[in-house]
Amino acid sequence: MICITSICVNRKQTASFRIAGLILAIVPLWVMLAAVNTSANAQTSDDVSNSSASVSTISSPADWTQFHRDNMQRWNPYETVLNFNNVGKLQLRWSYAHDKEVLDYASSSPAVANGVIYFGTDNDSNEDNVYALDASTGEKLWSAATATSGAVFSPPAVANGLVYVVGGQSIVSALNATTGALVWSYYPEGGGGGSAPAVANGVVYVGTSNLTGGYIYALNASTGSLLWSYFIGGYYELSSPAVANGVVYVGSEDFNVYALDASTGVKLWSYATGYIVESSPAVANGVVYVGSDDGNVYALNASTGAKLWSFATGNTINQGGVYSSPAVANGVVFIGCFNGSANGVADSGTVYALNASTGAKLWSHATGLIFESSPAVAGGVVYIGDTGIPGVRAGEVYALNATTGAQLWSYSAPGPVNGSPAVVDGVVYANTGGHVFAFGLGVGADLFLRIRPTPETVHQGDLITYAFPVWNLGPENAVHEVLTTHVPEGTTLDYVRISGTPGLGTCMTPPYEGTGEIVCHENSAMAPNTTWTVRVIVKVTAPSGTVITENATTTEDKPDPNLANNTATVSMTVQ
Repeated sequence: MICITSICVNRKQTASFRIAGLILAIVPLWVMLAAVNTSANAQTSDDVSNSSASVSTISSPADWTQFHRDNMQRWNPYETVLNFNNVGKLQLRWSYAHDKEVLDYASSSPAVANGVIYFGTDNDSNEDNVYALDASTGEKLWSAATATSGAVFSPPAVANGLVYVVGGQSIVSALNATTGALVWSYYPEGGGGGSAPAVANGVVYVGTSNLTGGYIYALNASTGSLLWSYFIGGYYELSSPAVANGVVYVGSEDFNVYALDASTGVKLWSYATGYIVESSPAVANGVVYVGSDDGNVYALNASTGAKLWSFATGNTINQGGVYSSPAVANGVVFIGCFNGSANGVADSGTVYALNASTGAKLWSHATGLIFESSPAVAGGVVYIGDTGIPGVRAGEVYALNATTGAQLWSYSAPGPVNGSPAVVDGVVYANTGGHVFAFGLGVGADLFLRIRPTPETVHQGDLITYAFPVWNLGPENAVHEVLTTHVPEGTTLDYVRISGTPGLGTCMTPPYEGTGEIVCHENSAMAPNTTWTVRVIVKVTAPSGTVITENATTTEDKPDPNLANNTATVSMTVQ
């Protein structure tokens, strides 16, 4: 992203674009300094004392809290719902229109934390530019303006009840994650553009630009006070920092990749590529992976900066570059590439999968369109967007098989997909063309469980039959239902029966007259408005006056839209 006062142009991987012939007016320095008022200074609002009120400060490991994710690899290893077998069934869950400009080239990549999706927009200067939506429904929870008006291209980072974004003039803002209230802001000296923030160990790391060059800043995440800064050259700071093992890794317009001590900002090493580095590094297993506008993907030793390998996409400097940022998962590097024609006009794009150890190409997938989105990997699937061609066709969101590169699913968006997807708990989120979209496996099947004991009055030595009817309330088929229960304390197992007919499922049970867990599988699918029933017969061994309690839970392969009715409990007293 490039921001020169209120004029913002995004060129980075998270929400990037290039328009031939675009002219940026450079505003005089005195105007910029007047606008920032107190440059290079942190300002804290009165809201700081309540900045994390009502907000869970500990996100789920499955959340996508910042551009790189917390593992700095754009890979969600905790995703258990979506995979290459079912991703083809993705459906639109909801969409939210946040910008009147459908062909909007500025799309902040979303962050998802604690059931809320956060993103920035390029709305008009007098409008809110950061939004928070309910991740399940798309309902707006709040929208707010940052410390300065104008576009927020940078993906947010969410940590400790705060949302961190970079807006116009490179000003870093921290907002209350529950209310959107401004908690603090930091004004870099003469700011002109900024990268996505990275948050690690109580520090916000961000790249910014001013009239003298690019800087990396380290700010106290609670107060916004400056800890250190490092000048990295160039004019625009386009690459977003990655933080791993006490080191900050970032690319620069001066063609270099830098490694800085995360505590002090001291340079540890730098590596010179052949051109501008807009791609943001990923770090995995002691290796830094990054693309360059010279058309190459690089693997560098994270400790020394020594080149381990490079992969040439076949593009020259005038034909395109690797603006996309890599994702690393299961020993594979995934990255998108902008392919241009001989005159530099974008006409194609390619996703590559490379062996993380050797750089050897495993597969490539071409769309015929430019890629500036960065891949997200989860459940053996690679998710990525393309920008489309204005006036010809809109952008697309793709799901590719991570092993083969085969296209498993796609969705035609109303505008360019410049933002990078996030995948959390079976939902794919994408911000594009003035809209945010959420895709899931549909509304699923609502399972409804009850326990019916007979007889209702029992004595020591009697048999109790517990019926566990599982209703599918719809609207979709339930697949591979599972009932989990146990032999209640004060009884022993007699036998188990499934719907009175052999072949309707299988159960794992304790032995006759034993105790323990019972797990039954339906082994097929259950249509809406049908019932699957398991009956467990037990013998009462407890004496008179004992309370016998039975409980059970039911699940299925698909996400259940209402888990509140998936459990049941019943108690009775021995007479």
